[in-house]
Amino acid sequence: MNAPFNTTYTGEQLHHVAFPLGGIGAGMICLEGTGSLSHVSLRHAPDIHHEPYMFSAISVIGRPKASRVLEGPVPGWKIMGRGGGGGGSGTTYGLPRFSDASFRCRFPFATVDLSDPEVPLDVAITGWSPFQPGDADGSSLPAAALEYRFTNRCSEALEAVFSHNAKNFMAVAGADPSVQRAGTMAWQDVARSACHEKPPPTDGPPSPGGTIFVPLALIPGQGVTITLQFSWHVPTSNYRYCSERSKAQLDDTKSEATPPPAPGHYRAWYVAQFKDIHAVSTFWRDRYPELRKNAMRFRRCFYDSTLPPEVIEAVAANLTILKSPTVLRQADGRLWCFEGCKDTVGCCAGSCTHVWNYAQALPHLFPDLERTLRATEFNESQDKSGHQQFRSSLPVWPTMHDFHAASDGQLGGILKVFREWRISGDTQWMADLWPRVRASLDYCISTWDPHHKGVLEEPHHNTYDIEFWGPDSMCSSFYLGALSAAVAMGQALGEDVHEYEILRSKGKHYLEDKLFNGDYFFQEVQQDKAAPTIISNHTVEPQRQSPEATALFEREGPHYQYGTGCLADGVIGAWMAAACGLGEILDPGMLTRHLLSVHRHNLKHDLSHHANPQRPTFALGRDGGLLLCTWPRGGKPSLPFVYSDEVWTGIEYQVASHLMLLGHVEEGLEIVRTCRRRYDGRTRNPFNEYECGHWYARAMSSYALLQGLTGARYDAVDKTLYLAPRIEGDFRSFIAIATGYGTVGVRNGEPFLDMCHGNAEVKAIHYEPCKVTETPRLG
Repeated sequence: MNAPFNTTYTGEQLHHVAFPLGGIGAGMICLEGTGSLSHVSLRHAPDIHHEPYMFSAISVIGRPKASRVLEGPVPGWKIMGRGGGGGGSGTTYGLPRFSDASFRCRFPFATVDLSDPEVPLDVAITGWSPFQPGDADGSSLPAAALEYRFTNRCSEALEAVFSHNAKNFMAVAGADPSVQRAGTMAWQDVARSACHEKPPPTDGPPSPGGTIFVPLALIPGQGVTITLQFSWHVPTSNYRYCSERSKAQLDDTKSEATPPPAPGHYRAWYVAQFKDIHAVSTFWRDRYPELRKNAMRFRRCFYDSTLPPEVIEAVAANLTILKSPTVLRQADGRLWCFEGCKDTVGCCAGSCTHVWNYAQALPHLFPDLERTLRATEFNESQDKSGHQQFRSSLPVWPTMHDFHAASDGQLGGILKVFREWRISGDTQWMADLWPRVRASLDYCISTWDPHHKGVLEEPHHNTYDIEFWGPDSMCSSFYLGALSAAVAMGQALGEDVHEYEILRSKGKHYLEDKLFNGDYFFQEVQQDKAAPTIISNHTVEPQRQSPEATALFEREGPHYQYGTGCLADGVIGAWMAAACGLGEILDPGMLTRHLLSVHRHNLKHDLSHHANPQRPTFALGRDGGLLLCTWPRGGKPSLPFVYSDEVWTGIEYQVASHLMLLGHVEEGLEIVRTCRRRYDGRTRNPFNEYECGHWYARAMSSYALLQGLTGARYDAVDKTLYLAPRIEGDFRSFIAIATGYGTVGVRNGEPFLDMCHGNAEVKAIHYEPCKVTETPRLG
């Protein structure tokens, strides 16, 4: 039986719940569904299986059987999965626990409720960390909190003792005492001060651990809250990312007076703001009420929505990616990101442009942080020719251009510059970047469309980690979107963009006339490439290393194409263009038929008979999911692109939200429901949609579901609120703009915008009432 969405997790659903707490780029602690703490990743890298000896407990005086660790039952998979054959030494699993637990999330807060017939207390543990759209600094603090609420539910007064117990797992081996102290968590300081005790000493070797005791006295019905404020400070890291040639360049420049020496390793933003752990913990203690008030205001506003619960769940669950080790924020405030997290290292480094194309949450919630990614892409990661290295160096520094560009990533970046301009309203920012944008687009034209057909014809790298040979709808739709964005930006600046207009027109006709088969868009595989192609000093070969591969090439053309396939990402450039405010760049009817074909052919509700030996755990067995590609008309290559049989959540949300934008709400919701049922806590963590790593950035495409259902978008350039709902009747939804956030919708048949925080200068509302006939299931 399917569980309801956006509600409470219980029983087996608790087994894999792990909710991230921490700051943007600052590290993470997870609150599990049972109340335990795990995934402790505080050293600028993921440490997914780090579950240190750290727990809280309650002991009711005079009731020997009422002493419990403040957690629910240990999930069965942990007994062998982490305890292993050694009997679980070094864990707390053998200590008595509460018999029942439940978990509910209202991001950025999560609450674990505990109960036990032997314990005369109702217990609620609320974990949270600072988060408010627009307040990037407040949301980037290395801090988290646990609030333990105890209520006496019996008819007599009770005395009890609360304790928090932890090993010192943050001590730095071989470092001097000041560094050791700087690398420890500050829960001691805050909790001891709450008990009117002196703070711990600051010199000497690190302690092996510690315990805090807090006595409680409760009359019948009385409740009390004990708050643990965690903070951490890790001043250095051993991490940097760049090619070997770039590393040599970084090392060589250290001894030169000019240009300034490049920093050798990553330093976190918070390290530049706070000199040590005491500065962090003091700030966290002093600003706690204000930061909590801000986070609560966002929570109330976000959940004050009538949108379907599966949509609210999908959006909120993936906001946790911003609190995971997937995201880093260096000392100067710039973001730098992985694609996701492996267990102990980041996965796929460099703020990969084609993956972060999908992530729609950040540009709306923290547009200033998103613009730092554009600054890196078009400056340090772009050379004079316009070539962009799609993986940026860390620390941010000019890259070596020793690999070919990614077509979807580089073209998507141009669309995103347009998006950031319209979100921020900062035309000067766009104008300053325009020469670099133009150089980037001109590079794309000369490299992939040298014959000026309006489509990408030459081999072009993309998010599937291969090159497409010949025109395809996926990357060419990005091309149309980038041309459209360049035309709009150039015209606003008085630039001559006539060439881009011509190419846009040619490309539109090419896709509609030659790459659409009546049901969906496809790829025209270029099969006459007999010689290697040189792109950006990198040789792209049509894979023919063996006699068998040569024979296959001669029979089918280059490997790893999709050809006649129905590709879920087949019109992604049109999705991005619509989300950015550029409107439809292809015929709406053709777009609709393509997406409905994807829904009909690629969405599977049971994968038991689907063969996928490569990375099956994204979706397998009785799971449902949206396949990346199918071949309903036949013609599947012997070696299609390598991920074609997989299911990626980020692409599911991209397709779902685009279907909604085009009026097909129920089909979009069906995809969302199918995806989120895989993440119900029984087998997978509801707050960790993974792909190539945990907390995979592409899943933040779920934020586009809000716009898909409401059509709500605020344009800060023309001061206009656009509202084109796909929901009939009155509704409410969250909206974030550069200057605040609030609730948008229709009330008594009229559009409205109520700001909860900040302000919005709205000179006009462009309202298009819902025209769809079906009525979506609303929450």
